[in-house]
Amino acid sequence: MEIKELAAEGLSHTFSIKVSKEDLSTKLDSKIKEMQPQVSLKGFRPGKVPTSHIRKMFGQSIMKDIVEETVNETTQQAINDNKIRPAGNPKVDLRANGEDVTQGKADLEYQLTVESIPEFEPVDPEKLKFTRLTCPSDDKSVDERLTEMAQGQKSYKKKAKTAKAKKDDAVLIDFVGTVDGVAFDGGTMEGHQLVLGSGSFIPGFEDQLIGAKAGDEIDVKVTFPDPYQSADLAGKDAVFATKVIEVQGAKDAVIDDEFAQKFGLADLAALKEAVKSQFDAELDMQSRMKLKRAILDELDKKHKFDLPPGMVEAEFTNIWQQVQAEKEAGQLDEDDMKKTDKQLEKDYRKIAERRVRLGLVLAEMGQKHDIQITNEELQQGMIAEARQYPGQEQQVIEFYQKNPQAIAQLRAPIYEEKVVDLIVEKATVTDKEVDRETLFEEDPML
Repeated sequence: MEIKELAAEGLSHTFSIKVSKEDLSTKLDSKIKEMQPQVSLKGFRPGKVPTSHIRKMFGQSIMKDIVEETVNETTQQAINDNKIRPAGNPKVDLRANGEDVTQGKADLEYQLTVESIPEFEPVDPEKLKFTRLTCPSDDKSVDERLTEMAQGQKSYKKKAKTAKAKKDDAVLIDFVGTVDGVAFDGGTMEGHQLVLGSGSFIPGFEDQLIGAKAGDEIDVKVTFPDPYQSADLAGKDAVFATKVIEVQGAKDAVIDDEFAQKFGLADLAALKEAVKSQFDAELDMQSRMKLKRAILDELDKKHKFDLPPGMVEAEFTNIWQQVQAEKEAGQLDEDDMKKTDKQLEKDYRKIAERRVRLGLVLAEMGQKHDIQITNEELQQGMIAEARQYPGQEQQVIEFYQKNPQAIAQLRAPIYEEKVVDLIVEKATVTDKEVDRETLFEEDPML
């Protein structure tokens, strides 16, 4: 076997690797002898098939496995001998004819290209300083949240027959929808309660019922949006022959013990405590997110080193595919919509570089401080992920158990959070109390 380094440019290393056909043949002989006792063929006693016959029947197939194993072994040897920490999967370029190699007619020759993780010294977390924004919950915030909950528990009571419907009232209606005089599927309903101003119907429908009273019959004329969930109706004009059965006035729920019991709690005091705990959790999470962003910004600022081009390109490709999908769906950020593809590509390539840089820094810091992920933490991560798919929890967990790559993706954010915890523990962190608006103020993209 011959391993020669052809080039070393920056973080990229290229090797020429050659394994003679004689060495491969020796491996083949060894493999055949190893498997001979288990081979059973018609015309031979079990375990007594001659090695020459096995070689003739299965030699090329076995050699394919040997070549694959040899490429993996020699690749790892080249990496180990040159003390390279690979950044991503090495690239293998076979130089010999694959058919000739597996038939034992040619040496195995290939060119190996591998990018290495850059050498750098991560910043000492004990030398870092951060300000943690905090915002304690108060009675006013809790009361506001209870009011929102009460609004979501509105009840509606029948008004007098002469009462005219206004915004936020509900109307009980029968209707039949037609396009060009023909009723369409899903356009007919009886006794439907519609809250005016809810925006739950086709644009313009609810507005035409404001001012209506019980007994009124109204032809509501609308145009279906384009696109629309039913392609047959998209962009078409429609008429809904609508009869108002009654007008109902809204009434907010009374915030008392009975209201609390609707949420499974004993009394109003227990509900207030539950709301306060939820509020505190939201504020703590946002405070943590702000602090983490400050930590990542500082780590990005403190470290400057060459990045593995392959890692950057892979990260950028993932980001760019998402950006293009959002663009096609008309869901791009308002600022991004104003930019050209060239400017977007430039901006998101910077984001890819930042993510790769921070990933390498966090990994190096974690390794230096012996951060480990326990099986219990992975299990908790799987359970948390599974809970996002009610009714499919077992399938989600089985998916992770059968897919090492999925487990690796689950491990990464857990590892990142543990490194952030390490930095918070060792750095100088000063708390600063701010209002809710400041705490939830949106950070810039980079």
